[in-house]
Amino acid sequence: MKSEGWIDVQIRTAVDAAELLGMLADPVIQGGWEENGLVHLYWPKTQWSMEAHTRLSRALQGLAPDTFTGSEIRVEELSDQDWNRQWSQSVRPIRIGRRIVIRPSWEPVALQPGDIEIVLDPKQAFGTGHHATTRMLLEWLEDLVHGGEFVLDVGAGSSILAMVALRLGATSALGVECDPVAVDCARDYAEENGFGDHLELRCGTLEEVDQHGELRPDLVLANLDRQTLLLLCDALARYASHGARLLLSGILLDQEQEIIEAFSNVGAMLLQRREQEGWVALELLVAESCEGVN
Repeated sequence: MKSEGWIDVQIRTAVDAAELLGMLADPVIQGGWEENGLVHLYWPKTQWSMEAHTRLSRALQGLAPDTFTGSEIRVEELSDQDWNRQWSQSVRPIRIGRRIVIRPSWEPVALQPGDIEIVLDPKQAFGTGHHATTRMLLEWLEDLVHGGEFVLDVGAGSSILAMVALRLGATSALGVECDPVAVDCARDYAEENGFGDHLELRCGTLEEVDQHGELRPDLVLANLDRQTLLLLCDALARYASHGARLLLSGILLDQEQEIIEAFSNVGAMLLQRREQEGWVALELLVAESCEGVN
């Protein structure tokens, strides 16, 4: 279905685009990127409203109360062609870690021996690999995937983490995502990159997908916001109690201790941490299962 145009909302701010998108949690936003301190967010024209403007202002006020005055928001209308051009220009090939190359289809890259490649034309603002929260987990996967693993990706988004894990040697991966639009996009990416039955994508919450706690992954990935990590704390820790390594991301530096304490309270202990650009990723383990112990 052809759209009726787009709204390009431009914000001059030091706030990270992904952090802002996470706080807005608005499923109708179809793109978000930052260049030289100017964040662009894209709404379909029919979905933009004063209410959306107010939510954006409140989010900015909450994230940067000392610097946001309300005058930094600029709104422009774009045609479909202009939006496609701006959005495609915002996405560049990226090399992550030692071997991982992620690129849009329109920009070929000269690969080195041993490189793995994922072709991803972003249709949403999440999971292109450009943000620190995703990069840290991708880099970690290079060290943790040795071959034969079953990987569970909770909040899979574009499924970039699951796809890279499979390219690195995991045997199978399950991506769980509650946004049906993201699931449709992820299935397209999986098909375009030639993944077959080894990658399964299910739409729903973790509780819906694994109602009886029967999944036994070797590695669990959860690149989520603080609130969701806290809500899923018990469920994620249970996988670790069965021997899975648990990688968490999407955590701001000032949220780190709260997350560590919450998971510690359910038996998952911090093993390693990584930090980039004010974001933190954590690896947690349960040293020994306490099942059956009173």
